[in-house]
Amino acid sequence: MIVLEVTVFLLVAAAGTAVVLTRDPLNQAIVASFYGLVLGIMFLVFQAPDVGLSQITVGAVALPMMVLLALAKVRALEGSRGRDDR
Repeated sequence: MIVLEVTVFLLVAAAGTAVVLTRDPLNQAIVASFYGLVLGIMFLVFQAPDVGLSQITVGAVALPMMVLLALAKVRALEGSRGRDDR
């Protein structure tokens, strides 16, 4: 069991580092989704299934979806401004 816990901790550390080092907002949303999934798995491994399921819902689905929607809105506004300037 200790090996599984250490492995999950290492995955969380690697995923967190990847989120911080990713510069493109679109790619960062995808990496953040993976990070939320890994955190949910960590909570499941440490026997907190209710927190794990909540984390998967919020961290792997809701948060990245909100970021992607915001990026789409910003890019649509930038595109419409570019057409208006002509």
